[in-house]
Amino acid sequence: MGQNERWLKHYPPEIPTSITYDRKPLHAFLEESASRYAKKKALHFMGKEISFEALYEEAKKLASFMQGKGLKKGDKVAIMLPNCPQAVIGYYATLMAGAVVVQTNPLYKERELEYQLVDSEASFIICLDILVPTVTNVLPKTTVKHSIIASIKDYLPFPKNKLYPFIQKRQYNMVVKVEDSETTHSWQRAITESEASYEKVEIDPVEDVALLQYTGGTTGYPKGVMLTHYNLVSNVQMCDAWLYNTRGEDDIVLGVLPFFHVYGMTTVMNNCIMVGSKMVLLPKFDAKQVLKTIDKQKPTLFPGAPTIYIGLLNHPDLGKYDLSSIEACISGSAPLPTEIQEQFEQLTGGKLVEGYGLTETSPVTHANFVWQKRVNGSIGVPWPDTECKIMILETNEEAEVGEIGEITVKGPQIMKGYWNNQEETDLILKDGWLYTGDLGYMDEEGYFYVVDRKKDMIIAGGYNIYPREVEEVLYEHEGIQEVVVAGVPDVYRGETVKAYIVPKSGSVITEEELNSFCRKHLAAYKVPKIYEFRKELPKTAVGKILRRQLVNEEKEKQKEEDAEKVQ
Repeated sequence: MGQNERWLKHYPPEIPTSITYDRKPLHAFLEESASRYAKKKALHFMGKEISFEALYEEAKKLASFMQGKGLKKGDKVAIMLPNCPQAVIGYYATLMAGAVVVQTNPLYKERELEYQLVDSEASFIICLDILVPTVTNVLPKTTVKHSIIASIKDYLPFPKNKLYPFIQKRQYNMVVKVEDSETTHSWQRAITESEASYEKVEIDPVEDVALLQYTGGTTGYPKGVMLTHYNLVSNVQMCDAWLYNTRGEDDIVLGVLPFFHVYGMTTVMNNCIMVGSKMVLLPKFDAKQVLKTIDKQKPTLFPGAPTIYIGLLNHPDLGKYDLSSIEACISGSAPLPTEIQEQFEQLTGGKLVEGYGLTETSPVTHANFVWQKRVNGSIGVPWPDTECKIMILETNEEAEVGEIGEITVKGPQIMKGYWNNQEETDLILKDGWLYTGDLGYMDEEGYFYVVDRKKDMIIAGGYNIYPREVEEVLYEHEGIQEVVVAGVPDVYRGETVKAYIVPKSGSVITEEELNSFCRKHLAAYKVPKIYEFRKELPKTAVGKILRRQLVNEEKEKQKEEDAEKVQ
């Protein structure tokens, strides 16, 4: 049996194994939905609802405004916003003007922001008013010529819009007033002073870059991933095919995953715009606010990350809210513990399945079937038109079934390359195949498993230890809320296994208890030698635990200890 046949045999008739992808600009989806669903609500934001028609009109006005200020095809527009109407409007307006979106994390500090703006050669930035001090300090060192300043209150209903300055003062100890100038423009001015008659730009969907999405930079400086219109269009059409049994235009999708991260951008924002579903936007993840929103807005789809589901399951007020509207969730960005999957499904009555992908793949390449056969602990099977091979690290030959190697993928969603970095591009892209850096294997049925990041594998005393396996065991302990396992320096073993643990509220756990628990389920060499209890773990904006940050902390501690010994 061929490799592809192993997983394709599981495809239900409703999911095509191959799709004819639209060769059109990504923003064509908004134009089409504005015509097809004109008066239908496209998004809900803190009590305010905006129709598809109004969303499109606002995007046209902003595109016209930016073109009037000199924005040309191929120019870069940094969007530094949380999930809010301006994030959606700014994104599509940039594409309509023929420019390239540079998604920028609103949590960035000056150094991080400066690097990204300089590296991307951005000429415009759209940011939130509370970020103006940070942006203002950085701009003189960049190529940015124009700033468009948005505010949460721009789209709040009355009386929330009047009360917002007081809330802003209390939360951030500041009230920002934007002074319009030749280079600084308030969002309201940009929209109200422009006609909805932007100059349409010819786009080559296959060649023209739509998005410059920066990777996390866990191994050196962040790299700008160039994703074309065709990359993004194909991945969102794959997503729609995979979710064939949902309500389509009648779905309500919870948008708590940040749109400045490629996962939320594709599975929530772009998918909803294409299908005609309503997005319910939340600017940040707050467990109680998410519970309230689900109870009130009744979303049917809830793409998320494991830490989001964990946060909800462990909230003390969980029982006060009705989550039964949720029908389907695809979890990404990090491994989904089986315990969490089962608990969340029991709570909601919906389906929660694990998927897999990278920034470099727009981002999804694999997922479990939502309504057909799935394998817990697996990332599922490749999406339509996506090929996958497991390559042996030492020989670069294709692995046998069940043999661990590097996951490599090929398909229409694979990036064009890294911005201004051909050397790194050549290391990861070979003959159309993307080498992911993740270790995994395929079973007899064609289901794939991620064992760990190639760089995260722990080698202790000559043994290969995969953190995910240890984490899965620890998640079965009833007193643990979150856990991450990493290899830390050890004089004798080279590396040793350390577990960073966040206990559940009110839970008291001892090292001895965990050591005994792990020894019942793991070989002795895999059992953590060190346990550290914390109130929280460092995470990215999408909720992915920053394992490498913890490892770097350990290395710094080791350096300090070594320096003290020398003295």
